[in-house]
Order: sequence, then structure tokens, then C-alpha cells
Amino acid sequence: MDTIWYNDPAFVLLVLFVIPLLLRVPIAICLGLSAAIVAWLFDMGLDMLPYNFFAGVAKVPLLAIPFFILAGFIMERSGIAARIVRLVETLAGNMTGGLGIATVGVATFWGAVSGSGPATVAALGLILIPAMVKNGYDKPFAAATVSVSSGLAIVIPPSIAFIVYGGIADVSVPALFAAGIVPGLVVALFLMGSVYITSVRKGYKGTPRTTSIWSAFKDAFWGVMTPVVILGGIYGGVFTPTEAAAVAIFYGLFVGVFIYKSIDNFKILSDVLVESVKSTAVIMVVVTCAGLFAWVASTVGLVEKGAQVLLSLSDNPWMLLFIINVILLVAGMLLDAISIYYVLLPFLLPLVHHFGWDPVWFGVMMTVNLAVGQVTPPVAVNLYVGAQISQLTMEEITPPVLPLLVATLLALVVIVAFPSMTMFLPNLWGL
Repeated sequence: MDTIWYNDPAFVLLVLFVIPLLLRVPIAICLGLSAAIVAWLFDMGLDMLPYNFFAGVAKVPLLAIPFFILAGFIMERSGIAARIVRLVETLAGNMTGGLGIATVGVATFWGAVSGSGPATVAALGLILIPAMVKNGYDKPFAAATVSVSSGLAIVIPPSIAFIVYGGIADVSVPALFAAGIVPGLVVALFLMGSVYITSVRKGYKGTPRTTSIWSAFKDAFWGVMTPVVILGGIYGGVFTPTEAAAVAIFYGLFVGVFIYKSIDNFKILSDVLVESVKSTAVIMVVVTCAGLFAWVASTVGLVEKGAQVLLSLSDNPWMLLFIINVILLVAGMLLDAISIYYVLLPFLLPLVHHFGWDPVWFGVMMTVNLAVGQVTPPVAVNLYVGAQISQLTMEEITPPVLPLLVATLLALVVIVAFPSMTMFLPNLWGL
């Protein structure tokens, strides 16, 4: 064993990463520290570490991450979220499961604003969970519905996850954005079906209309226009995804300050900036440490060995896809989505090229899988936020999550089985 430790840097890197991870050490420390120790032990040049650390974040596409995070917070504080909720509640009316189905619809729409699962839970949970409970829905079911459907935020464009994947895999971010639309809607439909079945079984109803649909639409018009401005500008060739994120910030400020007048003092703006900086810092520290880990893993041959191990499991592409999805599901229980991209994607990209899979389709499939990871314990970031907002324990919120997870996994099977569905819009728009 000592011989292996001292002669195989790939093995050392893997051990130094996995052991602290199992001891619940923060993922950024596991990634960065294991990479730094291996670089020092095997004389890879410690002077390269600062360069790679800087290179991990010095990428133009990654600028969109803090911009979209800030835009999401501004949209929430500007009152757009509350108005969108009222519009969808009005559309659903008092049909069976109407408010639950509306919750999935709002989360799907908000995914086109936020790009972050936990941020979507935070923005919508404070409004939707009390509303569902008030109308007779079980509180754990309400929290579970908001938490699971908020995972769509990383699938429906604009998506922070797609930005990270595009940077690692060298894939067009606009193409990924376009490819995520149909699969995101498919997942939403499966979730709505699950919510409807549960609502029929338990007798859950929606909210009787207290206002006309037209009045609710007029009130929410500026919010409805948000994804039109962001995505319309990208696909119309007016601006890039990074520039779209900056435009989203100014659009949100315009609506909040001049239209809804909800951002009416500097303290609100200051709070938004502080929360955005904190969220951005967490993500970017993980990105830099994960980038360092990926560089060391590639240098010591861990990537090639991992790819060879996966290829040795089966020559059947469908069987290997099944194995990959199982690995991603397990990884999603332990790591956040961004870390998984940096840790596993270097191993998976050689397989993508080997079997001739479209990297855009593969990225969407991987991202849908990782959306499941946001609600699978022990590292279930969406569930933690949902539990905190609803003042429930993880044990209380988990049982109603299971049927929704099954629905999401069924949608994932459809996405894997029919790649043309994912690639329809990118091909149609020539991306």
C-alpha cells in the first residue's frame, strides 16, 4: 500500500479528496487542499497553483454567474415574484390541485429569471408555502412541491449550471440554453402530473378566483416580460448570455424602482448586494478550487484512468448511459452541482466523444440529473432551504418528496431516450 501511495499520484489525489469528503469537510477545501498537497508531494510546481487558481475564474462566461445571482435577488425584492404567483394562482383557479400545479408553473417560470435552485426556493417558498397551507394543503407536501420544482431553475434558461458546463466542455452556452427549454417543460409536466395525482388522492383544491385573469396579467406584465427580454435578446443576437445577465439587473432595477416602486430606499438595495456577494463568493470559491483539482487530476492521469475504468464496464452505449446516470444520482447526494461538473465531467467527456453523443444533449441530461441531486439527502440544498422556510425537519419534508422524485426520474428517462427532443430548438435556431 505504501508503494501505491508514493508512486501513484492519481491514487493519492483520490484518497486525499474522498477521505475529508466522507468526514463532511466542505467541498471547496477537499478539492483545493487535495490538489495542493499532490502538487507539492510530486513536485508539480507549486508556482503553478496561483496561476491555475486565477485561470479558474478568469473566464468571460463565468461573469454571468454573479450577474444572474444579483438579478434574481433584485427580481424577488422588486415584487415580480409575488405578482407572478398571483397570476398563476388566478389561471389555475379552484381546480383540483390547482395551487400545487400553479406552484410548479411558477417555479418553472422563475427558473427563467433566477438560474439557481436554492434562490428559487427562497424567493417563492415564503409566498407559496403559506398560501398552500392556508388553502388546506399539507405543509410538508407544500414545502416538498416548492423545493423539488425549484430544481428546474438549473434546467430552464438562463441557467448558472449551463454556464459552468459550457465553460468546462467548451460548448455554446446559447445552444445549451435553447436545449434546456423543452426538457425543462417535460420535467415540469411530469411534476404537475404527480402533484395532480396526490391532490386527487388527498382532496387538495386551488384558490377561487378573486380577480379577473386580465387584471392579474396586467399587474404581472413587467414580470412576465423578464424572460422575454433576457432570452429574446440572446437568441435575437442583441447580446451574449453574459451581457444578458447585466441587462437583467438593470431591467429588474427599472421595474422595482420606477414601475412597482418596491425598491424605494438604499437599505433594500444594500441588502440585495450583500446577499448576492455572499452567494457569489460561495460559488466562486468552489469554482476556483474545483478548477485546480481538475488541472491536477488531468496532469497526474486520474482523468484518463477514470475514463478507462468506465469504458471497461460496458461497450453498450445505453448500458453506459445508465451507469453514468446512476453515478450522477449518487454524486448528487454528496456534492453540489458545480463541484460535480468539475470533478466528474473531465472523466465523462472522453466517453461523450468516444460514443459520438452530442455534448449539448449530454449537458442537459446531466443537468436534469443534478437537479434531482438538489433534493436528495444528505446534501439536498433545496430541501434545506425549503425546510428552513417552512420550519419543518428534513425527516418531515422527505416523504412527500419521493413521488415528485419518481416523476422527475421518469422525465429523465424520456430525455435520455429521445435526444432529438432536446436538440429540436438548437437545431431549429441554428445554434
